[in-house]
Amino acid sequence: MLFSSITFLFYFFPAVLILYYLFRRSYPIKNGILLMASLAFYAWGEPWFILIMLVSILGNYIFALLVDKYREKKQKVKIILFFTVLLNIGLLFVFKYADFMIRNINAATNADIPLLNLELPIGISFFTFQALSYVIDVYRKEGRVQKNPFYVALYISFFPQLIAGPIVKYSTIDEQICHREETWDKFSVGVCRFIAGFGKKVLLANNFAIVADHVFDTYQAGGCPVTLAWLGSFAYTFQILFDFSGYSDMAIGLGLMFGFKFEENFNYPYISQSIGEFWRRWHISLGSWFREYVYFPLGGSRVKNMDKVIRNMLVVWLCTGIWHGAEWTFLIWGLLNFVCLVFERFTNFEESRIPGFIKWFYTMFIVNLGWTIFRSPDLISAGKFIKSMFGVETSVFWTNTVWMFLKEYGVFFIAGIIFSIPIGKRFNKLIVEKKVSTFVIDIIYPFLMMGIFLIGVTYLVKGSYNPFIYFNF
Repeated sequence: MLFSSITFLFYFFPAVLILYYLFRRSYPIKNGILLMASLAFYAWGEPWFILIMLVSILGNYIFALLVDKYREKKQKVKIILFFTVLLNIGLLFVFKYADFMIRNINAATNADIPLLNLELPIGISFFTFQALSYVIDVYRKEGRVQKNPFYVALYISFFPQLIAGPIVKYSTIDEQICHREETWDKFSVGVCRFIAGFGKKVLLANNFAIVADHVFDTYQAGGCPVTLAWLGSFAYTFQILFDFSGYSDMAIGLGLMFGFKFEENFNYPYISQSIGEFWRRWHISLGSWFREYVYFPLGGSRVKNMDKVIRNMLVVWLCTGIWHGAEWTFLIWGLLNFVCLVFERFTNFEESRIPGFIKWFYTMFIVNLGWTIFRSPDLISAGKFIKSMFGVETSVFWTNTVWMFLKEYGVFFIAGIIFSIPIGKRFNKLIVEKKVSTFVIDIIYPFLMMGIFLIGVTYLVKGSYNPFIYFNF
């Protein structure tokens, strides 16, 4: 079930919201409502996926209790942590990577090992990382063990951030589960935040998807005219930003409506002037997770030997690439980011006197190139498409299809550029600081939000294209 669907907007969410606020005075009841709603939300597409979710919840709940009980017995705790990692990474491997491994083994050895052909449970990469961080934080004494299994279940399965993040640490919402407060201010901000994300997803990302999918799918085998190839890559660059950041905005908004406060997950990444800055602004919760649970335990940048620093960075970016999908394109995409980050570290790029515009141009060139690899179904297709972008795969520079797309979707490209910069953030700051007139705050802004929502719903009602890139991550 997508947040940007009629079923969610007009049936599921209103029903949950009404029930929740009817019993908002009782924490056990309202948390129980959220838990049952979250499990129902997860079971909507494929009911049997709920078994995978329950295995993750029960397993990590028990492991956390055992870690807390035997924390003074280091050997036992190490064994418990080993099985914790085995459970979580094992679930990921079986459902997400097993067939990829089998295909590569078959290709390398001419074997004929049958594929498992298992459906990928939605959001498995997100909820397994959350569950794993919970047990590790209990071990590190950075979060308290939760004796109530239903609260652990709510943390792992909470539907607003279940399928697309942000990845939330248990310590950040531990107190909120039992002691949060719903206020009118939180609710109104949550509604506006949800609508802003809804607009990004339905009005921007979905329209960019039409252009990107046409170009990539039609010219997957190569031979795409140069200008069309670049237009397709730009469309996907905008699509993935507004698709994913829009979903994060909706998740944060939903959380606020239920009294929860999640950390920000995006901070205008396309204004970055280095790849390092880009990754401090893009999918912030994932970057923080890898930094805290992979990079720092390996020694981070504290190790004296620079070779080990590079090794630590390489491990993180191999894991980042693999986390995104079971295909060589994701691995190469991760390595591209690794190479650029190593280059920036050794050249002190961010502190250099290179003009900001050149730094930005370099950053966006690499980001756009990376998204082209990310979007391609395999490395051969990625190589052919990139060749087309630089006129190697084809001698055709222009096609009328480019003009057609620019006429039909030019307004969305302009909007994509505008909303990629912090205009909305600055406007909200003015509202908070009350530097704009009350007429704008009380009349114009509410009508603007309602207009975005109604136009978005119109798109959904008429059956417009509504994909979601990160649905199976």
